[in-house]
Amino acid sequence: MKRIIILATMFFASTLAIAAGTPCEEVKAQIAKKIDANGVKAYSLDIVDKDVDEKGKKVVGTCEGGTKKILYTRR
Repeated sequence: MKRIIILATMFFASTLAIAAGTPCEEVKAQIAKKIDANGVKAYSLDIVDKDVDEKGKKVVGTCEGGTKKILYTRR
C-alpha cells in the first residue's frame, strides 16, 4: 500500500508540469510507461472530467489544460 501511495504521488507530481495542455492519451501513455517500469501488472488508468468524484481512486495526472484528470486503480 505504501508503494502505491509513493508511486501515485510521484506520477502526479511528474505529470502536473507536462500535462497543462497535453492531450490526455499522451499523458496516460507516459504514466502507464512509468507504472509498467515499476513492475505493476494489474492496474487501470481512467480519463475523466475534472468534476468527477474519484471514489477511492488516486488522481495521478491532469491533462487538456486541467479540464480532465487521470485516475489510477490497482486491481
